[in-house]
Amino acid sequence: MKAALPCLVPHWPGLPANVGALSTLRAGGVSQGVYGDEQGGGGLNLGTHVGDEPAHVLDNRARLAGVLPAQPAWLSQVHGVAVADAASLHGCVPDADASVATQAGAVCVVMTADCLPVLFCSHDGLVVGAAHAGWRGLASGVLRRTVERMRAQGATEILAWLGPAIGPQQFEVGHDVLQAFRDGAHDDAERQVLSAAFTAIAGKPGKYLADIYALARTMLLRDGVAQVAGGEYCTVSDAARFYSYRRDGVTGRQASLIWRK
Repeated sequence: MKAALPCLVPHWPGLPANVGALSTLRAGGVSQGVYGDEQGGGGLNLGTHVGDEPAHVLDNRARLAGVLPAQPAWLSQVHGVAVADAASLHGCVPDADASVATQAGAVCVVMTADCLPVLFCSHDGLVVGAAHAGWRGLASGVLRRTVERMRAQGATEILAWLGPAIGPQQFEVGHDVLQAFRDGAHDDAERQVLSAAFTAIAGKPGKYLADIYALARTMLLRDGVAQVAGGEYCTVSDAARFYSYRRDGVTGRQASLIWRK
């Protein structure tokens, strides 16, 4: 990296040497109040849409850019399945929830504050991608769309890393979420595996704890992505390191990024 910045470097076995990846933490910036670092210092909120001072967000984004090969290809995330080409945006901010890149230096990025960020790369490091997977996007196929776009760009074997998201002991959902995944299953066997990621909450009829990491692994495996790392964090439980919308309501956004060197 070009300069020091508090960040999470993925433990990602098999990550090619020509690929860089990181997730930001809430520390290391200038944002204040609910967007701060939870320790009385400045926070690295990167979201322009969450009520933070615009000048603070611009400063935070400049700090992040200082450790990257180029400006990140920011997206306007809408919980959909559209996939953008990170190298072709040139400052435009499309409505999309994923991006891919084959050009060295193009930086794919997604922002989260409980939703699941998924980083991708081909085994040779020539194609990279990033996807924002809240439960709606996950159930609708945003990971599949990202993998399809990467394969169209020449990727064969694909690796994935699951970044910081709401953990399985915190993600309370209703029956509609369970049903959305059941309805999207390809067969009865997959329906059973997806259903197993939901645990009924005693005393709360129709309420479940959902394991978004397990759901993502199942859907990635269906799409031919078997080498999946990560999935050990909980944004809700770790206020010292992560922003969390479920925990705080008004809060900042961290980012997960990947690029070819």
